[in-house]
Amino acid sequence: MSLTALLDNRDVKDKFREEFEKPWFTAKEKLLAPPLTDHYSLVGTAFDYLLRFHAQRLNREVVAKPWIAEYAAELLGEDSRFSSTATTIIRRAKKEHLAFLRTGRFSDGLLRATLLLAQLDPFFRAGVLDEHLGRVNQKDVRDLRNLMSVVRPRMLKAKRACLLNPTFGKASQLVEGADVDFVVDDMLIDVKTTKNLEMGRDIFNQLIGYYVLYRIGGIDGLPRSRKIKRLGIYFSRYGYLHVMRVCDIVNEGTLPRFVRWFRQRARKDYARPRFVLTANV
Repeated sequence: MSLTALLDNRDVKDKFREEFEKPWFTAKEKLLAPPLTDHYSLVGTAFDYLLRFHAQRLNREVVAKPWIAEYAAELLGEDSRFSSTATTIIRRAKKEHLAFLRTGRFSDGLLRATLLLAQLDPFFRAGVLDEHLGRVNQKDVRDLRNLMSVVRPRMLKAKRACLLNPTFGKASQLVEGADVDFVVDDMLIDVKTTKNLEMGRDIFNQLIGYYVLYRIGGIDGLPRSRKIKRLGIYFSRYGYLHVMRVCDIVNEGTLPRFVRWFRQRARKDYARPRFVLTANV
Protein backbone atom coordinates (compact mmCIF):
# COMPACT_ATOMS: atom_id res chain seq x y z
CA MET A 1 0.00 0.00 0.00
CA SER A 2 1.24 3.50 -0.86
CA LEU A 3 -0.12 6.92 0.06
CA THR A 4 -1.64 7.12 -3.42
CA ALA A 5 -3.31 3.73 -3.00
CA LEU A 6 -4.63 4.68 0.43
CA LEU A 7 -6.06 7.95 -0.87
CA ASP A 8 -7.79 6.09 -3.69
CA ASN A 9 -10.17 4.37 -1.26
CA ARG A 10 -13.70 5.78 -1.23
CA ASP A 11 -13.94 6.03 2.57
CA VAL A 12 -10.60 7.85 2.69
CA LYS A 13 -11.68 10.29 -0.01
CA ASP A 14 -14.87 10.97 1.89
CA LYS A 15 -12.99 11.54 5.15
CA PHE A 16 -10.54 13.95 3.54
CA ARG A 17 -13.40 15.85 1.91
CA GLU A 18 -15.15 16.10 5.27
CA GLU A 19 -12.05 17.33 7.13
CA PHE A 20 -10.31 19.55 4.54
CA GLU A 21 -12.13 22.01 2.34
CA LYS A 22 -10.28 22.45 -0.95
CA PRO A 23 -9.62 26.13 -1.75
CA TRP A 24 -10.79 27.55 -5.04
CA PHE A 25 -8.14 27.29 -7.73
CA THR A 26 -8.40 30.20 -10.13
CA ALA A 27 -4.88 30.43 -11.58
CA LYS A 28 -4.70 31.47 -15.23
CA GLU A 29 -1.21 30.82 -16.55
CA LYS A 30 0.16 30.21 -20.03
CA LEU A 31 1.39 26.76 -21.04
CA LEU A 32 5.11 27.44 -21.51
CA ALA A 33 6.51 23.95 -22.06
CA PRO A 34 3.98 21.67 -23.78
CA PRO A 35 4.85 17.94 -23.85
CA LEU A 36 6.69 16.72 -26.95
CA THR A 37 5.91 13.00 -26.51
CA ASP A 38 3.42 10.89 -24.59
CA HIS A 39 6.13 9.77 -22.13
CA TYR A 40 4.48 11.82 -19.41
CA SER A 41 5.51 9.82 -16.35
CA LEU A 42 9.10 9.28 -17.53
CA VAL A 43 9.68 12.96 -18.30
CA GLY A 44 8.02 13.96 -15.04
CA THR A 45 10.34 11.72 -13.01
CA ALA A 46 13.41 12.86 -14.95
CA PHE A 47 12.43 16.48 -14.34
CA ASP A 48 12.16 15.75 -10.62
CA TYR A 49 15.79 14.60 -10.70
CA LEU A 50 16.87 17.70 -12.62
CA LEU A 51 15.06 20.03 -10.25
CA ARG A 52 16.71 18.38 -7.24
CA PHE A 53 20.12 18.74 -8.86
CA HIS A 54 19.31 22.41 -9.48
CA ALA A 55 18.31 22.88 -5.83
CA GLN A 56 21.60 21.28 -4.71
CA ARG A 57 23.57 23.82 -6.70
CA LEU A 58 21.50 26.77 -5.49
CA ASN A 59 21.77 25.93 -1.80
CA ARG A 60 25.03 25.63 0.06
CA GLU A 61 23.47 23.40 2.69
CA VAL A 62 20.98 20.90 1.37
CA VAL A 63 19.77 17.60 2.82
CA ALA A 64 19.86 14.93 0.12
CA LYS A 65 19.78 11.15 0.15
CA PRO A 66 20.58 8.36 -2.34
CA TRP A 67 18.54 8.38 -5.53
CA ILE A 68 15.62 6.01 -5.89
CA ALA A 69 17.35 4.78 -9.04
CA GLU A 70 20.31 3.70 -6.91
CA TYR A 71 18.05 1.54 -4.75
CA ALA A 72 16.55 0.09 -7.93
CA ALA A 73 20.01 -0.73 -9.28
CA GLU A 74 20.86 -2.55 -6.05
CA LEU A 75 17.75 -4.68 -6.41
CA LEU A 76 18.60 -5.40 -10.03
CA GLY A 77 22.02 -6.54 -8.92
CA GLU A 78 20.42 -9.92 -8.30
CA ASP A 79 19.37 -10.20 -11.96
CA SER A 80 22.27 -10.52 -14.42
CA ARG A 81 20.12 -9.57 -17.41
CA PHE A 82 19.72 -5.96 -16.25
CA SER A 83 22.34 -5.30 -13.57
CA SER A 84 25.05 -4.22 -16.02
CA THR A 85 22.77 -1.68 -17.71
CA ALA A 86 21.59 -0.31 -14.35
CA THR A 87 25.15 -0.03 -13.02
CA THR A 88 26.24 1.87 -16.13
CA ILE A 89 23.27 4.23 -15.84
CA ILE A 90 24.12 5.07 -12.22
CA ARG A 91 27.84 5.51 -12.90
CA ARG A 92 27.31 7.88 -15.81
CA ALA A 93 24.60 9.82 -13.97
CA LYS A 94 26.91 10.43 -11.03
CA LYS A 95 29.56 11.76 -13.39
CA GLU A 96 27.08 14.11 -15.06
CA HIS A 97 25.69 15.17 -11.69
CA LEU A 98 29.10 16.15 -10.36
CA ALA A 99 29.89 18.07 -13.55
CA PHE A 100 26.63 19.99 -13.22
CA LEU A 101 27.33 20.91 -9.59
CA ARG A 102 30.65 22.38 -10.75
CA THR A 103 29.46 24.20 -13.87
CA GLY A 104 25.70 24.67 -13.62
CA ARG A 105 25.38 23.62 -17.25
CA PHE A 106 22.35 21.59 -18.30
CA SER A 107 24.17 19.51 -20.89
CA ASP A 108 22.48 16.97 -23.13
CA GLY A 109 24.47 14.34 -21.23
CA LEU A 110 22.90 15.44 -17.95
CA LEU A 111 19.40 15.48 -19.41
CA ARG A 112 19.87 12.03 -20.91
CA ALA A 113 21.21 10.77 -17.59
CA THR A 114 18.09 11.88 -15.71
CA LEU A 115 15.85 10.16 -18.24
CA LEU A 116 17.78 6.94 -17.71
CA LEU A 117 17.54 7.32 -13.94
CA ALA A 118 13.80 7.81 -14.36
CA GLN A 119 13.60 4.50 -16.20
CA LEU A 120 14.91 2.74 -13.09
CA ASP A 121 12.58 4.37 -10.54
CA PRO A 122 9.48 2.24 -11.30
CA PHE A 123 11.39 -0.93 -10.47
CA PHE A 124 11.98 0.21 -6.90
CA ARG A 125 8.52 1.72 -6.44
CA ALA A 126 6.43 -0.94 -8.17
CA GLY A 127 8.70 -3.77 -9.29
CA VAL A 128 8.23 -2.91 -12.98
CA LEU A 129 11.05 -2.35 -15.47
CA ASP A 130 10.81 0.20 -18.27
CA GLU A 131 10.66 -1.62 -21.59
CA HIS A 132 13.03 0.96 -23.09
CA LEU A 133 15.67 0.64 -20.35
CA GLY A 134 18.93 2.17 -21.56
CA ARG A 135 17.42 4.04 -24.55
CA VAL A 136 16.49 7.73 -24.71
CA ASN A 137 14.17 9.62 -27.04
CA GLN A 138 15.73 12.91 -28.17
CA LYS A 139 12.36 14.64 -27.98
CA ASP A 140 12.28 13.88 -24.26
CA VAL A 141 15.68 15.55 -23.93
CA ARG A 142 14.28 18.67 -25.60
CA ASP A 143 11.22 18.50 -23.38
CA LEU A 144 13.40 18.54 -20.26
CA ARG A 145 15.38 21.50 -21.57
CA ASN A 146 12.15 23.40 -22.17
CA LEU A 147 10.93 22.59 -18.66
CA MET A 148 14.16 23.81 -17.08
CA SER A 149 14.08 27.01 -19.12
CA VAL A 150 10.97 28.23 -17.26
CA VAL A 151 12.12 27.38 -13.72
CA ARG A 152 12.50 30.41 -11.46
CA PRO A 153 15.49 29.69 -9.21
CA ARG A 154 14.13 31.72 -6.27
CA MET A 155 11.47 29.03 -5.78
CA LEU A 156 14.21 26.61 -4.67
CA LYS A 157 16.52 29.07 -2.91
CA ALA A 158 16.18 28.48 0.82
CA LYS A 159 16.98 30.82 3.67
CA ARG A 160 17.38 28.05 6.22
CA ALA A 161 16.42 24.58 5.01
CA CYS A 162 16.26 22.75 1.68
CA LEU A 163 15.47 19.04 1.72
CA LEU A 164 15.30 16.83 -1.34
CA ASN A 165 12.79 13.95 -1.37
CA PRO A 166 12.49 13.92 2.43
CA THR A 167 10.59 11.17 4.21
CA PHE A 168 8.36 11.45 7.28
CA GLY A 169 10.15 9.49 9.96
CA LYS A 170 8.23 6.49 11.24
CA ALA A 171 5.05 7.86 9.64
CA SER A 172 6.38 6.91 6.20
CA GLN A 173 6.11 3.27 7.25
CA LEU A 174 2.35 3.68 7.50
CA VAL A 175 2.21 4.02 3.72
CA GLU A 176 5.38 2.11 2.82
CA GLY A 177 7.93 4.81 2.23
CA ALA A 178 6.23 8.11 1.29
CA ASP A 179 8.42 11.05 0.32
CA VAL A 180 7.57 14.55 -0.88
CA ASP A 181 9.54 16.29 -3.65
CA PHE A 182 10.91 19.24 -1.66
CA VAL A 183 10.86 21.06 1.61
CA VAL A 184 12.06 24.66 1.23
CA ASP A 185 12.12 26.49 4.57
CA ASP A 186 8.52 26.24 5.88
CA MET A 187 6.93 24.86 2.69
CA LEU A 188 6.22 21.36 1.37
CA ILE A 189 6.40 21.36 -2.44
CA ASP A 190 4.96 18.70 -4.74
CA VAL A 191 5.93 18.87 -8.43
CA LYS A 192 3.37 18.17 -11.15
CA THR A 193 4.61 17.84 -14.73
CA THR A 194 1.21 17.86 -16.37
CA LYS A 195 -0.21 19.87 -19.24
CA ASN A 196 -3.34 20.58 -17.21
CA LEU A 197 -3.28 23.57 -14.87
CA GLU A 198 -5.71 22.07 -12.37
CA MET A 199 -5.75 21.33 -8.67
CA GLY A 200 -8.27 18.53 -8.53
CA ARG A 201 -9.31 16.86 -5.32
CA ASP A 202 -6.82 14.00 -5.81
CA ILE A 203 -3.87 16.39 -6.13
CA PHE A 204 -5.05 18.37 -3.12
CA ASN A 205 -5.53 15.20 -1.04
CA GLN A 206 -2.03 14.00 -1.88
CA LEU A 207 -0.49 17.24 -0.62
CA ILE A 208 -2.64 17.14 2.52
CA GLY A 209 -1.63 13.50 2.95
CA TYR A 210 2.01 14.55 3.07
CA TYR A 211 1.17 17.20 5.64
CA VAL A 212 -0.65 14.67 7.82
CA LEU A 213 2.36 12.34 7.66
CA TYR A 214 4.54 15.28 8.72
CA ARG A 215 2.28 15.90 11.71
CA ILE A 216 2.61 12.24 12.70
CA GLY A 217 6.33 11.61 12.17
CA GLY A 218 7.97 14.92 11.40
CA ILE A 219 10.30 15.29 8.43
CA ASP A 220 13.67 13.57 8.32
CA GLY A 221 16.37 16.23 8.31
CA LEU A 222 14.10 19.04 9.56
CA PRO A 223 14.35 20.03 13.23
CA ARG A 224 11.06 19.70 15.10
CA SER A 225 11.27 23.38 16.01
CA ARG A 226 10.80 24.35 12.35
CA LYS A 227 7.17 24.14 11.37
CA ILE A 228 5.57 23.57 7.97
CA LYS A 229 3.30 26.55 7.37
CA ARG A 230 2.78 26.44 3.60
CA LEU A 231 1.92 23.85 0.98
CA GLY A 232 2.98 24.33 -2.63
CA ILE A 233 2.29 22.69 -5.97
CA TYR A 234 4.72 23.48 -8.77
CA PHE A 235 3.13 23.14 -12.20
CA SER A 236 6.33 22.72 -14.18
CA ARG A 237 4.91 23.13 -17.67
CA TYR A 238 3.62 26.54 -16.63
CA GLY A 239 6.56 27.58 -14.47
CA TYR A 240 3.99 28.31 -11.78
CA LEU A 241 4.18 27.64 -8.04
CA HIS A 242 0.78 27.62 -6.34
CA VAL A 243 1.10 28.26 -2.60
CA MET A 244 -1.49 27.69 0.14
CA ARG A 245 -1.22 28.56 3.83
CA VAL A 246 -1.74 25.65 6.20
CA CYS A 247 -3.75 27.86 8.55
CA ASP A 248 -6.31 28.41 5.78
CA ILE A 249 -6.84 24.67 5.27
CA VAL A 250 -6.22 22.83 8.54
CA ASN A 251 -8.51 23.07 11.57
CA GLU A 252 -6.21 22.56 14.55
CA GLY A 253 -9.21 21.78 16.75
CA THR A 254 -10.27 18.72 14.77
CA LEU A 255 -6.93 17.64 13.29
CA PRO A 256 -5.81 15.42 16.23
CA ARG A 257 -8.95 13.31 15.85
CA PHE A 258 -8.38 13.07 12.11
CA VAL A 259 -4.75 12.04 12.63
CA ARG A 260 -5.83 9.22 14.96
CA TRP A 261 -8.29 8.01 12.34
CA PHE A 262 -5.63 8.24 9.61
CA ARG A 263 -3.20 6.11 11.61
CA GLN A 264 -5.81 3.40 12.18
CA ARG A 265 -6.99 3.46 8.57
CA ALA A 266 -3.45 3.18 7.18
CA ARG A 267 -2.60 0.27 9.49
CA LYS A 268 -5.70 -1.55 8.30
CA ASP A 269 -4.20 -1.86 4.81
CA TYR A 270 -0.58 -2.36 5.89
CA ALA A 271 -0.21 -6.00 4.96
CA ARG A 272 0.62 -6.00 1.26
CA PRO A 273 4.09 -7.22 0.17
CA ARG A 274 6.35 -4.38 -0.89
CA PHE A 275 7.49 -5.68 -4.28
CA VAL A 276 5.71 -7.48 -7.09
CA LEU A 277 8.52 -8.04 -9.55
CA THR A 278 7.62 -8.07 -13.23
CA ALA A 279 9.50 -6.94 -16.29
CA ASN A 280 8.21 -5.57 -19.59
CA VAL A 281 11.40 -6.38 -21.48
